[in-house]
Amino acid sequence: MSSGAAVNDRCVQEYQALKSEKKHRYVLFNLNADNTEIVVQKVSSSPEYDDFIADLPETECRWAVYDFEFEKEGAGERSKLVFVSWLPDTAKVKQKMLFTASKEELRRSLVGIAVEVDCSDSSEVAYDSLLDKVKRGH
Repeated sequence: MSSGAAVNDRCVQEYQALKSEKKHRYVLFNLNADNTEIVVQKVSSSPEYDDFIADLPETECRWAVYDFEFEKEGAGERSKLVFVSWLPDTAKVKQKMLFTASKEELRRSLVGIAVEVDCSDSSEVAYDSLLDKVKRGH
């Protein structure tokens, strides 16, 4: 468990489609049924941030990469790739441990992430909270 789960090839493929080709707005990642592999759970092109929030389960962990677009004063429209580690307080302890142990394996395979955030409740993943972190660069 300490070394984490392997990263399925599709994770990197869908991330590249988001990063380079702008095919998606976000990609959700999960562990497979036997917790041995990180897999793509969902890709979405929805421009609505609320759709992204709705895809984060209240009682289960997930990882996500979100193409966060925002307006920067005096510099116009900007976009940053945000890696979200979603470990809600209501998730089971074992699942949180598995996700924590596997996070770095996934992060290493996703080159080009600008901002990384760890969120344990809805206030931490709220649009304004993420906007503040993106503008600060962490």
